[in-house]
Amino acid sequence: MIVTEKLFEIEDQTEQLIQAILASESFESYKKNRQLMYTSKEVQEKQKAFLDAKDSFERIEAYGNHAPDFRTKQRAVRQAKRALDISEEVAEFRFSETEIQTILDLVGMSVAKTISEDIKVDAGNPFFEKGKHSGCGGNCHAS
Repeated sequence: MIVTEKLFEIEDQTEQLIQAILASESFESYKKNRQLMYTSKEVQEKQKAFLDAKDSFERIEAYGNHAPDFRTKQRAVRQAKRALDISEEVAEFRFSETEIQTILDLVGMSVAKTISEDIKVDAGNPFFEKGKHSGCGGNCHAS
């Protein structure tokens, strides 16, 4: 790559974009929710319960249904994960995290479409609306 003034301009504009994202309400919400989640005693307790249940299940998982308490331990992992996921702090953090990811996906799509409609962008959200030229057109699947 040849370093030119255009490259420096792109670098400057990228830095401005980064600063705009960092100054956004969405990012402030993300930082606040992240801090609340990581400092919450309730979340820490639920996370420990989940990790303990997961560790207990992983020790017998390879034996499948033949292991004593397989279903009980499997259910305990799911219940602990669910309890963690529905914590208000975790749910708010995930919501704000998804909001930031959507912003980044939109920026990526915008840059890609400016260059070419044929560029595929891997959006972090599987439900992200794809451009009209997404996918492989059916030619990439094995017969």
